Amino acid sequence: MAVFVREVMTPGVVSVRPDASLVEAAQLMRAQDIGDVLVAGDHALIGVLTDRDIALRAVANGVDPLTVSARSVCTPDPVVVGPDDGVAAAVALMRDHAVRRLPVVEDGRPVGMVSLGDLAISENPDSALAEISRAAPDGRGSGGGTRA
Repeated sequence: MAVFVREVMTPGVVSVRPDASLVEAAQLMRAQDIGDVLVAGDHALIGVLTDRDIALRAVANGVDPLTVSARSVCTPDPVVVGPDDGVAAAVALMRDHAVRRLPVVEDGRPVGMVSLGDLAISENPDSALAEISRAAPDGRGSGGGTRA
């Protein structure tokens, strides 16, 4: 069982510039088979942009995703965790803030992501969520998003 976030996080980040269009962000999500990207500028985290944000905060309102920036739709100042924080702290943050993923930030710079699935695999490898999280994407482009 992992003790620190760095032991369970997915290292590295997928990010877009704050002025990137929503189309650019969505294409990156599709290419990486993920459901969110970090919005970062000068190596500093500005927000998190999810596929749901694009759908509900932009497309559903009839805005042109080619002309709207990632910064204007993302969730600003997201809850974050550090790589040397305990896994229990990450679980508590997810529970308290009702989120499924946390950017991992070190010295103000994003260095990874930890998801509910990462924690499930670490805490209880035999759980249903852990089994689902380990499953390979089906390759159909179903938009399953970042594995929970």
